[in-house]
Amino acid sequence: MALENAWLTISIMLLAATITFLTSLANRLLTDPEKSKAWRKEIMEWNEQLRKAQKSGDKKQIEKLMKKQHYILQLNSKIMWQSMKVTLLFLIPIILVWQFLIRMYGSLDIAFFPGIGPQLGPFSSLYWWYLLCSILFSLVFSHLFGLTSTE
Repeated sequence: MALENAWLTISIMLLAATITFLTSLANRLLTDPEKSKAWRKEIMEWNEQLRKAQKSGDKKQIEKLMKKQHYILQLNSKIMWQSMKVTLLFLIPIILVWQFLIRMYGSLDIAFFPGIGPQLGPFSSLYWWYLLCSILFSLVFSHLFGLTSTE
């Protein structure tokens, strides 16, 4: 039984790694992270300038910045579309995988650690174990593919 639980723990971890790897790879191939970073920086700078102008009550500066608001909204839309491309590509397959997993293992404690066992409370459930593994691999693959800033 312990060996079966260990394999199930590793299987869900490998599934999370595979799905996260594929989504990160697709994100890298279908989006332009450098362009997105530049757009985010431009939006941040605009927001910062607007806050300063509003705080100081500089109506001329506020008016000048508000003329650029339409452009900033367009940049936001472009950033959202960049991330939506990957989401739309993987949404149905991930839903199907989750339906299968829930039917097979939904009520079981998945995370099993030799010597510790499944005494991790709710964190040993399928949902939490997959989520923890997914977050871990997301951080790794995001840095590996240059999707996040290391600054």
